[in-house]
Amino acid sequence: MQQGTVTNLHIARVKGTPSDPVQAATAISGLGLEGDRSAYEGNARQVLFMDKETIDEFELAPGQLKENITTTGIDLSATKVGQVFFVGDEATLEIVGDCVACGKMDALRLGLKDKIDGRRGMLAMVINGGSIKVGDSIRVEP
Repeated sequence: MQQGTVTNLHIARVKGTPSDPVQAATAISGLGLEGDRSAYEGNARQVLFMDKETIDEFELAPGQLKENITTTGIDLSATKVGQVFFVGDEATLEIVGDCVACGKMDALRLGLKDKIDGRRGMLAMVINGGSIKVGDSIRVEP
C-alpha cells in the first residue's frame, strides 16, 4: 500500500483560466470537487491527481498542469485503473485512467507535451464524498 500527502488543492472554475488554489475542498459523490468545472454528472474525468515530484522535476508550479489534487510520496505511475485513493478521513476516489498529455502542455513550455507524456497524472471519480484539506493523508489500496 502506498501512502502520501495532499500538498496542494486547486479548483478550476472557468475553462481557459488559471485554477484557484484552496486550502480545503468538498468532494461530492459521483460529481467531483464542488465548484470545479469538471464536477457534473456523467463525467468520468472528475478529479486530476498529480505528484509534486514530477511538477518540481519540470520546474512547474502546483496547479499549473490543471491538477486538482497535488500529492507527495505517491508514485502515480505505479497506480492502476480501479485502485482506490482514500483521502483524509472521508473521501474515496477511484482511478479511471491516465491523463494524456495534450497540446496545452506545449502552451506552458514548448516540448513539454512529449517530455511529460505518460506522467501527466491520474484521473479519478469520487466514490464517497467528503472534505479534503491540504495536509491530508492519502492511502492507495491495491
